[in-house]
Amino acid sequence: MNFELVIMGYAIYLLFWEKLPEWGVLFNRIIETLPKPLQKLYGDWRCPYCSGFWIALALHALTGLQTLPALSTMPAYLGMAGLPLAWFLDALATAFLVLFTHLAISAIAGPAIQGHKLKEEFKASMKQKADNE
Repeated sequence: MNFELVIMGYAIYLLFWEKLPEWGVLFNRIIETLPKPLQKLYGDWRCPYCSGFWIALALHALTGLQTLPALSTMPAYLGMAGLPLAWFLDALATAFLVLFTHLAISAIAGPAIQGHKLKEEFKASMKQKADNE
């Protein structure tokens, strides 16, 4: 199993759906100038699984990489349908791993962020206590 597509797919997901909208108004303005169907498509693809599927298909076409190398040789009886089916199945597997990665990182990040907030609150209360004395 190769994880290159998963890492690239998750990085692209983070960039377009979590980071660029927060970094300023330019990206959001670009999205607002798109035709309504494309705006809806962007909104609907906020799910890491949905966007991960399409990102995986695009990356596979651009790079030739596969998450599941076993899909590079499909059975002969599938004929011409073998290659599109292999791409589809590989994109599904990659999308699942992008979603799993997102959930795993979110699960780790939640307690870490909470711990950081508690530490900062503790430091602030200790500073305030020292200032009052």
